Amino acid sequence: MKKLILAGAMLGTSLSAFANGVLAVPDANDPIVTKFAALGVTVKHINPSPVAGLKELITDKGVLYASPDGQFLMQGTLIDLNNRNNLTEQALNGVRKGGLVEYEDSMIVYKAKNEKHSITVFTDISCGYCRKLHRELDDLLEAGITVKYLAFPRGGLQGSGYADLMNVWCSKDQQEAMTEAKAGADTKVTKNCAAPVAEHYQLGQSFGISGTPAIILEDGTLIPGYQPAAALAAALEANKSS
Repeated sequence: MKKLILAGAMLGTSLSAFANGVLAVPDANDPIVTKFAALGVTVKHINPSPVAGLKELITDKGVLYASPDGQFLMQGTLIDLNNRNNLTEQALNGVRKGGLVEYEDSMIVYKAKNEKHSITVFTDISCGYCRKLHRELDDLLEAGITVKYLAFPRGGLQGSGYADLMNVWCSKDQQEAMTEAKAGADTKVTKNCAAPVAEHYQLGQSFGISGTPAIILEDGTLIPGYQPAAALAAALEANKSS
């Protein structure tokens, strides 16, 4: 029971990443690695944290802080009060940007003719606000915003939501299939489908995403939830000028 509670709590945690970008590969016998493995959490990297006495852990369930012996776990947002900076969010932007690069080739992309910006959206078929955002696709494209979709089945890797996303990603015309599915049409089953929906889902989890739509801006900023096209355009312009 403790294992399930802890794993569930970590999925909703805001993630962090060490600001200097160091990714130290941990020793398999490190007490942090072994103790977290017992909880069902894979520790991919162990870095120093900005707080003395704590290590920063990049895991398959997000980024966490722990004592060097793995006994104590701390999760949450790290704030530099002197500079009024959210160090957790600032550092995580780079982690998100780097993580998305690996999946560029498996995104469903609606490219703006006069592209000024792009957003990457973790999406589901049955999500009402995902459908609402998709209905504003023409407005986004007209504003010069390319929309890139990654799959995030809200119900996990079982059930109709996962199957529908698999069918969309394995369609000959992915864009049309996505638009029809978000309009309420049944998806067409594709045999021997090998779409990377599970990989997209796991990537989203590692970013701390637990719902859809989850919108990532060009600088790695995460917007959790629906935003109108005009608001997204304003946010992208603000990031560009900052």
